[in-house]
Amino acid sequence: MERTKVKQYDSLTDFLRTQATVITHPIARILEKLGLHPNTVTLLGFLLNLGAGVVLASGHLVWGGVFLLLASSVDSLDGALARVSGAKSRFGAFLDSTLDRLSEGALLFGLLVWLLRQDATIEIYLTFVILLGSVMVSYTRARAEGVGYDCKVGILTRLERVVVFGAGLILGWVRPTLIVMAVLTWITVLQRVWYVYRESQRNP
Repeated sequence: MERTKVKQYDSLTDFLRTQATVITHPIARILEKLGLHPNTVTLLGFLLNLGAGVVLASGHLVWGGVFLLLASSVDSLDGALARVSGAKSRFGAFLDSTLDRLSEGALLFGLLVWLLRQDATIEIYLTFVILLGSVMVSYTRARAEGVGYDCKVGILTRLERVVVFGAGLILGWVRPTLIVMAVLTWITVLQRVWYVYRESQRNP
């Protein structure tokens, strides 16, 4: 009797994106019929993230959390639209990754503006640690791919960071959320460094 092969996923993000296709693909087909290009959806998601950053800066943290989760939902549609419409392009992938970094920076900067007004020293330090860590998570993957290793592993990639951040803001758990994000983001960096090291030993 032949055994069914279970698909392995490099990260929770890959698993969630695969499972979400039952929702994102039908929506993407509607967007295709409306004549929207994937890059347009990417830009829309970026603008929504900027708006969420402004809301956070104003001190409305709960609404900021809701807004950033909404923006993240839109972010997930550009890739789905590119797949169903056949409009995938290298520039589109580049634009998506670039605006993802700017979006995350805008969200954390918005929170930082509010934290500065509160003299929340610990939270300010944590926000900086998270921002640097999120840059390093992206950089380690990009650099790994530059030397020939596919590096999607990690416990807290961008999707997980957005979900944790949004949920924490909505629940009002600012400091605990920032602590969790700071620790797990840097664990993810170390996971990727270790992964590339192991791969380099197997395939120099």
